[in-house]
Amino acid sequence: MKLFDVYPLNDITIVKAKGSYVWDNNGEQYLDLYGGHAVISIGHTHPHWVKRIEEQLEKIAFYSNSVRIPLQQQLSDKLGKISGKEDYQLFLCNSGAEANENALKLASFHNGRSKVVAFSKSFHGRTSLAVAVTDNKNYVAPVNESDHVIFLPFNDEDALEECFEKRGKQISSVIIEGIQGVGGIHVAEDSFLRKIRSLCDKYGAVYIADSVQCGYGRTGKFFSHDFAGVNADIYTLAKGMGNGFPVAGIIIAPHIKPKHFMLGTTFGGNHLACAAALAVLEIIEEEKLMGNAVMVGKYLKDQLEEIQELKNIRGRGLMIGFDVPEELKDLKKNLLWNQKIFTGESKPNVIRILPSLALKKRDAEQFIDSIKEEIGVLTTEKV
Repeated sequence: MKLFDVYPLNDITIVKAKGSYVWDNNGEQYLDLYGGHAVISIGHTHPHWVKRIEEQLEKIAFYSNSVRIPLQQQLSDKLGKISGKEDYQLFLCNSGAEANENALKLASFHNGRSKVVAFSKSFHGRTSLAVAVTDNKNYVAPVNESDHVIFLPFNDEDALEECFEKRGKQISSVIIEGIQGVGGIHVAEDSFLRKIRSLCDKYGAVYIADSVQCGYGRTGKFFSHDFAGVNADIYTLAKGMGNGFPVAGIIIAPHIKPKHFMLGTTFGGNHLACAAALAVLEIIEEEKLMGNAVMVGKYLKDQLEEIQELKNIRGRGLMIGFDVPEELKDLKKNLLWNQKIFTGESKPNVIRILPSLALKKRDAEQFIDSIKEEIGVLTTEKV
């Protein structure tokens, strides 16, 4: 049986990982500034994370949500404390798309409405409703198309206000990434998030903060939406939540009330997933990784801004993007093959930096040196 060919692949086989480094089957070492798409939050194979999972595996790996699972409450308590949302509620699931799917569904249950506001260049997942609010026609099959979704320009307060004035009583929710990831590292302006909050309050809509990629401390605050100084009604979580173990969730404001069977999951909140997620939070807290994300992220941004060939350096903490001019279009490829550094991208010309929150300054320095070297090579080749 052949694998279904849906991803363009680099011809590299990773067999080992530790901290901010990975190794291929030939023993070649790579610096990982991609983090498996912002998934690796505490570093690869952190010993406490490994031990937590191993110890849980010796006890019980899985049982269904038809019984009490105390680890779920332990995770909920820890997450509430570190995120500052102790009065919220937690529903556990398995992936970012599933988290967004459940958030949108819960909002509709809550106010009985069907319209959703989403934004240009958004990405919220590949399942039915999550992909319907994703602004990329390549991902949306005909069966996913929905007239329930209203797309507006990102960071356009006037367009948002006009939409609510016309259709406010039909709008169930507004879903927005605090920093767009797949869309190219575009930061939601604080004033724009505050406008969403005020309009949702005025018209009874639900503010959904997609924090799948930009949450879990990556920006230096637990949620990137927190920079705006307002609370969302629902936060969606995944990626960094398990450091590679599949786990996700939604954090729900207290005014949104649960009802039996409105949401459900087979694997969500299983014993192993909770053990992995607890380990991540314990390490983030113990090793002060949100502070490290601020410090190393600032160093990276400051250094990147000194490189005149790169344009529009942007982001927060360790979620950074920059534009690459056409004459340097091979920069990402050369960083990988010549310098052995993994980075992310957004088509056609954005490089994205999404490393572990434990990234060391010396590793950031190595990246800056490598990028300068490769720019020098590419510039010389054009002469």
